[in-house]
This record gives sequence, structure tokens and C-alpha cells, in this order.
Amino acid sequence: MPAKPLIVILAGVGVAILLIAMLFGAIVSSAYRVSLTESRQEPAQNVPAVAAADIPDSPYWTDADRWVDVAGLRTRVRIEGADDAPALILIHGFSVSLESFDAWAADLATDYRVIRPDLPGHGLTGPDPESRYSVPQTADFVGGLMDTLGIDTAIIGGNSLGGLAAWRFAADHPDRVTALVLVAPGGYSINGVTEEPVAVPAPVAAYLLNAPAPFVAAATAQLYGDPSRLDPAVSERIAAMMARDGNGAAMVARLEVFTLPEPGADLARITAPTLILHGGADRMIPLDHSRQMSAAIPNARLVTHDDLGHVPHQEDPQRTLGDVRNFLSEVTP
Repeated sequence: MPAKPLIVILAGVGVAILLIAMLFGAIVSSAYRVSLTESRQEPAQNVPAVAAADIPDSPYWTDADRWVDVAGLRTRVRIEGADDAPALILIHGFSVSLESFDAWAADLATDYRVIRPDLPGHGLTGPDPESRYSVPQTADFVGGLMDTLGIDTAIIGGNSLGGLAAWRFAADHPDRVTALVLVAPGGYSINGVTEEPVAVPAPVAAYLLNAPAPFVAAATAQLYGDPSRLDPAVSERIAAMMARDGNGAAMVARLEVFTLPEPGADLARITAPTLILHGGADRMIPLDHSRQMSAAIPNARLVTHDDLGHVPHQEDPQRTLGDVRNFLSEVTP
């Protein structure tokens, strides 16, 4: 049977492949689980500042950024807030970087220790030499990050791919997740992807490998319910991060192993109180998927905003922060 195509949307003069990439890039093998166990370090509650010689040549590096070893992968992590505050980990979507949660982090860091990694093959972290890009491997990456930072339990949130990684980790490790915040999360089959990956079309691979700025801008705009809300600097940053050495190839490799097996049984294993946010104008993942997910997770609630798209945390951070803070005030001490 021929592979089903990944391309679902055309933008302007070309294929808006970023839309497809963000959907299909949501993030084990037993070997990786073993490597995480063997590589656990002494807890590093206070991660030291980075020496000047180790700061990358990038306008996106900040004083809050650190290099953290996660199962042998040097990972950029941004840590904000008091060291003794409750840990809150935010996981970005496919082809973007930790900056996607900038607005949320600026607010939440007043009460939480907000931790944001660039996932393997993304942002300033760059490609994983061991190519650990499958969905379960990315969920395990979350646990590896917590181990390295000496975090026993955390609130975990994520958008799209990050949401999928977050709830997969929560299903496998219910004792380590105090609450979940899922923003337009992946989970249910779409465009023919099931427990088997689909072939990556040549135009998709070419887009990811070259990151043409006009197409990135057009595709990113389609993630918003109202594209006029998009700051051009956002799509410029996404294009720059995609173009960093090795990231494009890593994204292609991720799509080649991306799967969406039926999630019902795993969602039912989640014990953490869960907030699901979804925009009614989401062109990527149907709102009905989040309706199904909220019904499948035992202690979940769904909040929708009719006018917002696939990245409501970016499109209207103030409104969605209100949802998050109301939820966390109810379910956490």
C-alpha cells in the first residue's frame, strides 16, 4: 500500500510544510531507558553559569540559559524562578524552540521554577548523535532532564509535540507528575499515521533541510487563528533555529520514526490532574481530538477558545495564562 501523504495545506506560492512538521513532530526504546538509568548524575539543583567560551554564537542565548547533559546529549535549558519554587517544565513543539513559551515563562517564574529545554534536534541543542527521536524516546528525555536537575516531581506542560511527550511521560511515570498542562496536544491518529510511520515526501524533507524564510513565515501564520497577531520576529527566529547545522536532518529523521498508536489505554493511566487547552481555529489538530482526550484522562478538563489557533499560548498568552493559573491554584498546594 503506498504511503499516505503528509502534505495537507498549501500556503502562497509553495507548500506550507511547517504546519505538517509541527503536527507530525510530536515526540522508547528499552535501550534508551537503560541509558537514562545508567547516566543519572548527582542532582544539580543549582546549575552553574556557562563559561564565556561555551556560549554559542546566537542572539537567542540568554543569561538564564545553561548547558545540561541529558543522557549524553548537551542540551540547552532555560531556568527561571527561585530554586526552591515548585518545578514547572514546559516543552515546545516541533521545529520551534523553548522561546515559544517566553510569555508564559515570564509570568509563571514569579511563583514556579520554570524549566524549558530545547528538545533534541531543535533550537540550540542541535541533533542527537544517537538519533533518539521517537515519541517514547522523547518522553524519556523529559525524565532524563528531571534526573539531571535533581527534580523528583514536576508540573509538566507542552504544546503539540511537547504535549504528546508530556502526557506520554505522565502515563509511564504517574508518581513524578503533579499536574499536566496540554496545549493542543498530539495523540490521536491523523493523516494516516498510526502505529506505523509514513514516508516523508521529498518536498517536506527539502523544506526542513533548507528552511526557506518566506515559507516558514507563511506556515507559522497558519498556526494562528488570527495571523495578524503573529510577530514577524517569531517566524524569523523559527527559520534561524531550523537552519542551524544538523537540525533540518534531525527533523526529517524524527518524522521517519513518528507514530501515533491508539492512545486510549495509555491516557487512562494518567493520574495527574490535567488541563487541556485547545483553539477552535486550530488548523493542525482537530478540537475533537482534545475532546476525546479530556474524556479519556480520568481527571481532565478542557478549555477552548474559539478564535485561537494551534499555539494559543503564543497567540494570546494573557488569556491562556489565566486558564493555567486558575487550574494550578485548584490542583496544586
